Amino acid sequence: MYDSGMSVTVSLTKSPAEVGTLATQFKALGDPTRLDLIMNVAASAQSEACVCDLTPDTGLTQGTVSHHLRILVEAGLLNRDQRGKWAYYSLTESAKNILASLNLSMPVDKNSSSSC
Repeated sequence: MYDSGMSVTVSLTKSPAEVGTLATQFKALGDPTRLDLIMNVAASAQSEACVCDLTPDTGLTQGTVSHHLRILVEAGLLNRDQRGKWAYYSLTESAKNILASLNLSMPVDKNSSSSC
């Protein structure tokens, strides 16, 4: 009936903690800005991006983008690595699995460079 080529990796036996974590992650991804940010991280060189790389395309202030990124980190979807004054974000395994299961994986753009 539905032949979309998506792989289904959902287990029907999840603990209440796992269900809670998954609900938090889907809630974080339910915001269009956060979904766009996580897809931009996935599409960036080496699947990591600095807040300074993510801000220009959103039309939002750096502070607002940082707020959305913090929510994604707290939901377990992004890792944050502080390098000097800049924070770099990369996908967690959980985020990679969710994006892949939703068929939202993006090809890596090897030609992009950081503007930081």
